[in-house]
Amino acid sequence: MTAQNSTRIVDISLTPVAFADPPLLNAVGVHEPFAIRTIIEIVTDSGLYGLGETYGDEAHQKRLQLAADALIGTDIFDINHAREAVDAELAADTTAGGHGMSGMITDSSTLDRVFSPFEVAMLDVQGKILGLPVSDLLGGRVRDRVDFSGYLFYKWAGHPGSPDDRWGEALTPDGIVRQAEKMVDEYGFSALKLKGGVFPPDDEAAAIEALAARFPDVPLRIDPNAAWTVDTSIRIAERLDSTLEYLEDPTPGIVGMAKVRAAANMPLATNMCVVAFAQLPEAVAAGSIDVILSDHHFWGGLRRSTMLAGVAETFGMSLSMHSNSHLGISLAAMLHLAGATKNIDYACDTHWPWKNPEDDVIVGDPFHFEGGSLKVPIRPGLGVELDRERLATLHQRYLDCGIRNRDDTGYMQKFDPDYQAVAPRW
Repeated sequence: MTAQNSTRIVDISLTPVAFADPPLLNAVGVHEPFAIRTIIEIVTDSGLYGLGETYGDEAHQKRLQLAADALIGTDIFDINHAREAVDAELAADTTAGGHGMSGMITDSSTLDRVFSPFEVAMLDVQGKILGLPVSDLLGGRVRDRVDFSGYLFYKWAGHPGSPDDRWGEALTPDGIVRQAEKMVDEYGFSALKLKGGVFPPDDEAAAIEALAARFPDVPLRIDPNAAWTVDTSIRIAERLDSTLEYLEDPTPGIVGMAKVRAAANMPLATNMCVVAFAQLPEAVAAGSIDVILSDHHFWGGLRRSTMLAGVAETFGMSLSMHSNSHLGISLAAMLHLAGATKNIDYACDTHWPWKNPEDDVIVGDPFHFEGGSLKVPIRPGLGVELDRERLATLHQRYLDCGIRNRDDTGYMQKFDPDYQAVAPRW
């Protein structure tokens, strides 16, 4: 399509928001009472708008503003030149960190992280102009529903000083099983994943074994976020040899993962040691991974994520999808991507059950789990609309909560001053 005045970007709004988050434990600490995100709204000169969602840390927001300034006047269909404009604007930026992963992901591409939500918003507008869902812009749906896994966490009963939340405490294998029962009962998940790296590895292996006993036909995964040494990883892989669907990021780095992969019988998955295209050649050569947990937030958007799917197919790797605490705009984007990507071989991750239903920025309640899956939206664009009253409420919550950078470690140290984030820990 040739550039026309009616498809030019004339305004971009960046709105930081905060929403309630339970005390979910992980390898670097514990979730704070609020998760922070940034909502992006692109407006064209014809009045159409498109939505994107991304991390909320201050350094990331500064880069987003640089990108937004560079994109004014860009044609909504000219994504290639839009990316080039953002790349040029970011070239002089030397700010480190600040993209909402609390130290777990440190070497993803800055350009991809920053450009991703703008690309999603541009595709949202394109779909509205053409009367097509974003999945059609990515090549068309290959599935009408997307399967998700129940994402289990060790957790406190509630944030210190606050009432217990609806999920309650889960610090033992029995607690994890109770949490899984609630997840399966409410959402129908047919796969389960445990966020590990919190307790000694044998304790977490016992939790997986308890899940296997309670749900013998449900595929299981564990993600210690690189908290284990190579030797520990191999030992636990042997213990859980017949139990795990895949083992995710047991140990740090491509080389360490390759050593574990050489000894383990189950597939190894990652969203830590391979989080950028530049890391793929080394990982393929080393034989480090079998499954890439794609995440459009740090792979550069939806179109570059389909490129990743092609690379994975070429080298015989499988795909799933990584999740961070997110709102409905990101969930819609995830659904379109998974709906249009044939080689999503495993149920995708999502933090959706951990979010309060009323905490969102989209109109209504369009997502309803059945059998652990969600429908791919079929309305034009992303298929969701901005609720400006909700956006204002969550923005005010951001202003009031005082959290400006995700810091799981710092929050944990408020209650355990001796706590240190160490990788590997065991």
